[in-house]
Amino acid sequence: MATGATDHKALMQQALDLTKQSPPKPTNFRVGALVVDYSSNEVLATGYTLELPGNTHAEQCCFMKLAEKHRVPEESLSEVLPSTLALYTTMEPCSFRLSGNLPCVQRVLRLASCIKKVYVGVQEPNKFVSDNTGEKSLADAGIEVIHVGGLEKEILEVATEGHEKA
Repeated sequence: MATGATDHKALMQQALDLTKQSPPKPTNFRVGALVVDYSSNEVLATGYTLELPGNTHAEQCCFMKLAEKHRVPEESLSEVLPSTLALYTTMEPCSFRLSGNLPCVQRVLRLASCIKKVYVGVQEPNKFVSDNTGEKSLADAGIEVIHVGGLEKEILEVATEGHEKA
C-alpha cells in the first residue's frame, strides 16, 4: 500500500480507521497503528488493539505481523527491516503494561536502528497508568516524537468507547 507524499494527517486517519475495528472494552484504550517506510511511503504493517490474541496493543500487532512476514522472532526484527521506518499510532506508546506484557515503548526501542520517528495523535490519558514516560524514553533514545494534530477529539472518543463516562 503506497500513500501520498508523507501526508501525516492521512496516515493518522488510516490508523484511526483501524482503531474502530478494536472491540470496545472498559479495561483498555482502542488504538490503531501503522509502520511506514518513509523512503517509499509504503505501509509495511497495520495493527489495532486486541487484533491478535494475548491482550495485544496496536503497535505490538504491527511488530508481530512483521516478525511473522519475515519469519524472525520479534526481538530480531531490527536485523531484517529497513532503517527508514516511522510508526504512526493514534495514542502515545505505553511505557507500562498492567497485563505484564512488554510495553510498546520497549518494543519500539528494540527497533531504534529502524524506527526514527513516531507520530502520535494524542498522549495517553492517565486513566490506567499515570505518568506515561513513553515519549521521554523514545526521545532519550534519539527517536523523534511528533504530534499530528487535528484528530484529537475523534481519537479520544474512539479510544474510550466502552469506558464509563465520568
